[in-house]
Amino acid sequence: MNTKHLFILVFLVAFSFVNYAQNRMDRKDKIKALKTAYITEQVGLTPSEAEKFWPLYNAFDDKQFELRHQKIKSYLDRMESNTDQMSDKEASQLLSQLEATEDELYQLRKKFNSDVKSILSAQKIIKLKKAEESFNRSLLKQLREGRPARKN
Repeated sequence: MNTKHLFILVFLVAFSFVNYAQNRMDRKDKIKALKTAYITEQVGLTPSEAEKFWPLYNAFDDKQFELRHQKIKSYLDRMESNTDQMSDKEASQLLSQLEATEDELYQLRKKFNSDVKSILSAQKIIKLKKAEESFNRSLLKQLREGRPARKN
């Protein structure tokens, strides 16, 4: 293979990788935009409420994502790799860590609800919870069916 062909091959591989990464980011941004629009509509946020609500929600959602994907994923990886060789003491420690993370998620949600009460009525907070669950169910269903996420 000559240098010209090697250069073209390296360029194509690099382009494919960059394109793949960009598509993943585009998809994530698209899902976030759809979620924002869906929640805004379902909860009935006014422009004033939305201006105050979304920074709080985005900070909460980022922290929740971080907890779920960093801590819980590492615990699940540990459970999958060696549960048969795990001692009762190790299993008990892992269970305690999982419970602590679940409690941290609960406390995070509780603090978010407390903070958002100054912006939204209790009724709108309930609508928010319902909208989040509905959006997530719809997204999972569409992902299972192989379709891109769309607002219904």
